[in-house]
Amino acid sequence: MKIRLLLLYLAITFGLSWGLISLLILFPQQISVLFGELSAQNPLFILAVYSPAIAAFSLVIYYAGVEGLRRYLSRLLLWRVHWAWYGYIFIGIPFLFYAGAAMKGNLFTDSFPFSVWYEVFPALAFMLILGPVEEFGWRGFALPLLQQYFTPIWAGLILGVIWGIWHLPAFYLSGTPQSAWSFLPFFIASIAVSVMITPLFNVSGGSILLPLLVHWQLNNPIFPDAAPYDTIMFVTAAVIVVIINRKRMFSKDHAVTKVIPGNLKPFDGH
Repeated sequence: MKIRLLLLYLAITFGLSWGLISLLILFPQQISVLFGELSAQNPLFILAVYSPAIAAFSLVIYYAGVEGLRRYLSRLLLWRVHWAWYGYIFIGIPFLFYAGAAMKGNLFTDSFPFSVWYEVFPALAFMLILGPVEEFGWRGFALPLLQQYFTPIWAGLILGVIWGIWHLPAFYLSGTPQSAWSFLPFFIASIAVSVMITPLFNVSGGSILLPLLVHWQLNNPIFPDAAPYDTIMFVTAAVIVVIINRKRMFSKDHAVTKVIPGNLKPFDGH
């Protein structure tokens, strides 16, 4: 049942998002007339980005009802971790981008991305409600199911591969950030970031909030464009995170395996 549930989740996620992005690619003029120019603000693109969360919400409600959804969303309130993890999110991740930009040579040459300083606040708010919403699905739903069968290191790697492949159509859609990047470095970075998030997810007891904050930092519009050198930094960081957390990463003893807290079939992790 758990494997079927995971496969169903992936089918809904990929079917909805890839289907919508296919429409954006195949019918750009018609979509532009109906929904505006193709960009990250296009409603259909936003809906495609939300597909991992939509799939998770749909399956939780279908199998566990409104009470199950409430308990699932209670994982947004899990925030208690060692202070070093917050340093990892709010200091470590920016450092990776700036170090990558230093390697690229544009650390001091790129101009501030906003003409007026206070424009950064609505941009940060928009990024908070765009990409990070994916985490309701990837870490909120898929990762616990994967950890029922695999140790965290393998679950993080597998989810990273899936997560990276899921982004592939966006690289063929003009107007998205991915359209200016190379897929292979992004794909490798996705796997590295997935591995980096996994021990944080487990040590927090299955928090959805903390992976959401990590994802927000990854999309922070203030940071310089360090691609593809940021991939080197993320892979290095992932190796360090795994070494530091090796006892948790190579054992299922402390892995979070429940999508919904409590014993609620088919999500109870047993």
